[in-house]
Amino acid sequence: MTKRTYTYDETHAASLEHFHGDGLAADVFTGKYALQDLKGVLYEKSPDDMHNRLAREFHRIECNYENPTSLEVIKGLLSSWEVVPQGGPMSAIGNPYQIQSMSNCFVIGSPYDSYGGIMRTDHEAPRWRWI
Repeated sequence: MTKRTYTYDETHAASLEHFHGDGLAADVFTGKYALQDLKGVLYEKSPDDMHNRLAREFHRIECNYENPTSLEVIKGLLSSWEVVPQGGPMSAIGNPYQIQSMSNCFVIGSPYDSYGGIMRTDHEAPRWRWI
């Protein structure tokens, strides 16, 4: 099965429309977050495509737990930009075309801004629900 591909210009134009003419946002999406393979072939045309990919993956994991969040709710949160998974995860989650790191920097406020606090937060974070 061959998935549809897009040129840089197609993806950039759709992104520019999505971001209401914000060229910087369109550049960043097209260059960093649109689904692509190791050769830079683009498989997503717009941030809406990315949101659908992310929502499917988040919902797939949610279904492992009791009372999973619906696909529609997840899509709504992502599409409204109420929930933004950060850079690395936005390009890596659900990407079958390349292996990449999903690690990202994040800030932890006091009193947890210490090695022990960071470890504690890291230990507790998987139990947090984002909704």
